Amino acid sequence: MEYEQDWILRQIQIIVQVIARVVFHRQAVRYEIGDETKLSRTDLLYRKLQALLGEKKICEAEDLLFDSMDTDDKKYLELALDFYQRVNSFSDRELEAADFSRAEVQDGLDAVLKRFGYQDLLR
Repeated sequence: MEYEQDWILRQIQIIVQVIARVVFHRQAVRYEIGDETKLSRTDLLYRKLQALLGEKKICEAEDLLFDSMDTDDKKYLELALDFYQRVNSFSDRELEAADFSRAEVQDGLDAVLKRFGYQDLLR
């Protein structure tokens, strides 16, 4: 079981790296707020997601992410990739305590890629 979880963890990391290179032409994706005085919708969502993750409310944060997502704006893709990287960095114990699994992280990431039309990029 531990081997399977490690494999999924690495797969998620690889998927995010590939999307970062192909879509954003960068080595990695990390959402950052550009201007603290002029917060965008994605900036505000980022703050809410970070607060929920800080409270280990992963399910609630993921629901908020999907409910708020605008697939016409790549900042949401960047935000979603950052979100799943952060969730993926949680230990298996932390995920379990939050009633979330490593497989759900991968499923959520796959769903995001499908929404943005990148589902075939990695197949």
